[in-house]
Amino acid sequence: MKTLFVLLAWCLLFVLCWPLALLALVLWPLLWLLSLPLRLVGITLGAAFAFLQSLLYLPARLLGWRPAAPQYAP
Repeated sequence: MKTLFVLLAWCLLFVLCWPLALLALVLWPLLWLLSLPLRLVGITLGAAFAFLQSLLYLPARLLGWRPAAPQYAP
């Protein structure tokens, strides 16, 4: 569904202002390549915070604490 929306938006942009649409078509892969290092930093930080959380919760887990099961309303 998202792909269809992007395609329709690009077609509308192409009809309204074709140079801008072609520029967007050329620059999109370059922006994607520039964002890859930021994604890697985000994944690394997420893993580091998950590791810190597991270290901080380890004593409680060893003593038998378990997260409460989610309670759903009927």
